Amino acid sequence: MPSVGRKPKSWLVQEAHNFWSLAMIFTGSAELSIDAKGRLAIPAKFRSLLRPERDGTAWYCVPWRKHLLMLFTESRFQQLAEKGPATLMPPTQQAEAQADYFGFTERLEVDSAGRINIPQLHLELTELGKDVVMVGAGPRLEVMDRGQWLKDLHERFNKLPGVMQKLEG
Repeated sequence: MPSVGRKPKSWLVQEAHNFWSLAMIFTGSAELSIDAKGRLAIPAKFRSLLRPERDGTAWYCVPWRKHLLMLFTESRFQQLAEKGPATLMPPTQQAEAQADYFGFTERLEVDSAGRINIPQLHLELTELGKDVVMVGAGPRLEVMDRGQWLKDLHERFNKLPGVMQKLEG
């Protein structure tokens, strides 16, 4: 006979699932260096948010534009990549965009020191140098040129309230 006031076991299982399903939000920034071998350490403040059973064990690295790489956890990347409609015959523009995006994207394993190895092609395409900043961008991390980040810092900060109002309006 069930106890009065106790919730059914299925509720507990659902709550545990909800807890582990919650995707983390990356915030803050860290100044870093890419070493001569192309390795970049993921700072402990970001690594501490990760749960292998929820987030996977690798990162997906996307060269996005000059001076910018985007990093997604394995599970977040797969979740977002699967959002679009699956078809055997996509329209030409969609097929080309998918081939470019996924063709430039690389899955990166984390080494025992918490580093990823940025592909040389990504460094060349984005023209990233040795000194970078890693920025929490909500569902992803962004790796940017440190000089560019610092140069535009005050301007971006001053524009932030207006940008957020437009996005939320």
